[in-house]
Amino acid sequence: MSNLQSLSLHFAANRLNTFIDGNNLKKNLINYLTELNQFVFNIRSITNLSEQIHFPSNNDIQRTLTNLTESEIISCVDYFTKENKAQCHIYSYPYTLTYYNDITNNFSGGLFKCVREISLFDERPFEHEFFIRIAHAFPFLKILSLTNREAQKQKLLHNDKYSIIEYPHLTE
Repeated sequence: MSNLQSLSLHFAANRLNTFIDGNNLKKNLINYLTELNQFVFNIRSITNLSEQIHFPSNNDIQRTLTNLTESEIISCVDYFTKENKAQCHIYSYPYTLTYYNDITNNFSGGLFKCVREISLFDERPFEHEFFIRIAHAFPFLKILSLTNREAQKQKLLHNDKYSIIEYPHLTE
């Protein structure tokens, strides 16, 4: 496998005691692939908060991803105290998959032309501006699922009329 020149790696890992970050990828994978010149990935690691000792920030994770690949790398770290879990999502950009799962309020944006299906999850409410960002980021979105039990705070505080957000390809 050391002669591998191109690798596309996509997985989710649950019940870890730490996040998978750039240091982990370098130590356990990249250092063994000396001929690798293209690395595309999408990795989500999920931990229980009670099992995690160190709580890295998104900036901490992003620092470990330098010099990992020539592509831009995006990271998103979220802590969910009600669910007693944390997640770290790291991926190479541009994003090439047709789905993007568990998008949170920390979503950094971008343009995801290949994505047709997304799921949204957060303990905090999704506000109107978030849905505008989603509509711009996923122009060909067909399927959207949402898990959130919190009412929009801005909508409750301000009885203003909000613009209609259009998802021209949405079917579900």
